[in-house]
Amino acid sequence: MFESIVFKYIATVIIGMLPIIELRGAIPIAVLSFHLSYVEAFILSFIGNIIPIYFIVKYIRPLFDFFGRWKPFKVIIDWATNKATKKIEESEKLQNFTALGLFLFVAIPIPGTGAWVGSLIANFLDLPPKKAIPPLVLGVITAGVIILLGTAGAEGGISYLLQRQ
Repeated sequence: MFESIVFKYIATVIIGMLPIIELRGAIPIAVLSFHLSYVEAFILSFIGNIIPIYFIVKYIRPLFDFFGRWKPFKVIIDWATNKATKKIEESEKLQNFTALGLFLFVAIPIPGTGAWVGSLIANFLDLPPKKAIPPLVLGVITAGVIILLGTAGAEGGISYLLQRQ
């Protein structure tokens, strides 16, 4: 079952959708574990990573208000809200150059950045989807290319090391 190409495709999209992991984890998993091509890994991870963007930018606050009434959800919501608010306060670029700031925030693949937190930031900045989504998507594309290059380098390095033994 786990060898099915359909399973690998669906799993890659789902991994790309997950907060924190996103495309940054989906590409290496797709290439190194599922043995998908770089193009397949990139496209599927990209699709998975951009699916949540619109919904977060447009609808997260009403969901936060609704689920925030229950303690287990409130802890997660408070964490996400504090993280997004802190990023906004820390980053002058996000305050002064919103589109460029969102793009850079999502494009640089370091822990704590990505489409999910970028979308939360866009929501907290009250950006309409029309203004928020393009820099977020471009950031995901850029991060995807960076991760793809890193994965290719890592895979080549691993292959090289295995051949030398």
